[in-house]
Amino acid sequence: MLFDTLHPFIGGFLEDSSKLSLPFEKRTAWLIAAVMILLIIGSLVGKLLERSSEERLNSAIVRSFNQRIRSWWLMCAILIAGLVIGRTGTVVLFGMIGFWALREFITMTPTRRGDHRALFWVLVVFTPLQFLLVGLNDERQMFKVLLPIIAALFVPMRIALANDEKRFLERSAKILIGILICVYALSFAPALLYLQIVDSTGQLWNADSTLSANKGLLFFFVLITQLNDVMQFGWGKLIGRNLIADRINTSRTSEGVIAAAASSALLGALFCWVTPFLFWQAAIIAVVISLTGFAGGLTMSAIKRDRGVKDFGTLLQGHAGILDRIDSLCFAAPVFYLLTEFFFTS
Repeated sequence: MLFDTLHPFIGGFLEDSSKLSLPFEKRTAWLIAAVMILLIIGSLVGKLLERSSEERLNSAIVRSFNQRIRSWWLMCAILIAGLVIGRTGTVVLFGMIGFWALREFITMTPTRRGDHRALFWVLVVFTPLQFLLVGLNDERQMFKVLLPIIAALFVPMRIALANDEKRFLERSAKILIGILICVYALSFAPALLYLQIVDSTGQLWNADSTLSANKGLLFFFVLITQLNDVMQFGWGKLIGRNLIADRINTSRTSEGVIAAAASSALLGALFCWVTPFLFWQAAIIAVVISLTGFAGGLTMSAIKRDRGVKDFGTLLQGHAGILDRIDSLCFAAPVFYLLTEFFFTS
């Protein structure tokens, strides 16, 4: 009964976000403001939890919660800086993040002298080249295909030239996995800024201001991905019973993943007004982001367990490495980009 009463009002608002009178710049600004308010609330809650008795709350969980909130502040500041400095600046910023993440990945795993020249090409040539191709935005979209082909052929060849056969396949695979996840997959996030997007009616969604509209879409993607990480952790601690892979990650539970996916769907529908999606489309896409983000977190946890480390690095005091913060983004970015391109571009 209540839904039937409110449907004409709620449905009319949610079914077409283009009816909003706010320009894209203000929509993004409102979304950023909402995130800042949530972060302030989260920070205050963390401070209150720190003062609670350890008998009532697990101190390790509280520390982990506060670390995630601090990381969120850092990620939010980085993203806002990228949005302020424009499209090219955002691509450069993500390129720097990808470079740093790949450096952490390579540093964590042992290398041999024969790998050093291949690593030079990967870090100094291939990584900037990938983001340069994103920024060029050529009609053939070479950023989608060039790096995987070049890296897959060049890296094993360059290592073979070093005349060192020990663990050749393992060493080649390690470098290729690193550049695929940390650089290639992540580059799809800033590539969102160049899409010409249509809404569900087939009308050009970002006709008035392509850059401002796509900035909001990028922020929506990062927001859902990062909030999903927090919710998977939180729901897992609150209601989690069945660990998905107890030897890989002790905080990822079936209940936590399902609850986080449902929460992400709700948030996706709630923030659909900053995207070209209808509310139900935003909810479905948010679930896809949630599941691919979970896959990223679990995969990178497996790599860390294999190497016997807790974090990929130490970005700042009180923070884990940059790759620990963007593992979900790396896996979700190409999926979100391709879904948006396939269903919402002409």
